[in-house]
Amino acid sequence: MTTLTMTETQIKETIFKLLKRVAPEANFDALASNDDVRVTLDIDSFDFLQFLIGLNEELGVEVPEADYGKLITLADLIGYLSARV
Repeated sequence: MTTLTMTETQIKETIFKLLKRVAPEANFDALASNDDVRVTLDIDSFDFLQFLIGLNEELGVEVPEADYGKLITLADLIGYLSARV
């Protein structure tokens, strides 16, 4: 069985693709790696949950509710997902 690993660039592209679904009007150029994603992109709790569901569907990574607080910045998301894909 072959294991395919994603690069951080591929993970970031997937994150942006999914964030665009919940925040199509957001300016992703304004999002620095250490910015709070929800605050910078004006994403509410429901949209963030939809984003996490999308991550599960796209990457097969299920984020338990206990880990939601660990996923604040773009860097947090990339690090968390990199360790799990």
